[in-house]
Amino acid sequence: MDRFRHASAAALLAAVALAGAVGGAAASSGVPAPPSGERAQDLATRPALSAHATTRTVEAWEEFRIHGSARNVSSGTPVTLQQRQGDRWVTLPATMRTAGSGEYSLRVKLGMKGENALRIVGGGAVSPVLRTTVS
Repeated sequence: MDRFRHASAAALLAAVALAGAVGGAAASSGVPAPPSGERAQDLATRPALSAHATTRTVEAWEEFRIHGSARNVSSGTPVTLQQRQGDRWVTLPATMRTAGSGEYSLRVKLGMKGENALRIVGGGAVSPVLRTTVS
């Protein structure tokens, strides 16, 4: 019985150590913490862009739309489509200005076959990355 308690205690300590290591890894990776002194209210007033594609799969040069809205960005602000090419983002010739409501809708045609990573930039904001497959 004493041997069982000793083994259980060792297993518990190993589990606690493992949980601490995993928890520490999870805490160190992920979304970075805001700079010190920055309040939640300041984060709420930062420019932001949303982006949604009307489809996830298209034929080469088939038109689709990317639409979304801008928050904390002036009406009439230009927003531009970017495509990931290798290790850099390339600006494509697809730009429009946000409406009074902050909304936008871009017509897009892509010719680069395979999965395309896309995003919208403008007004000091960058949208989340969209993925569209061109066949």
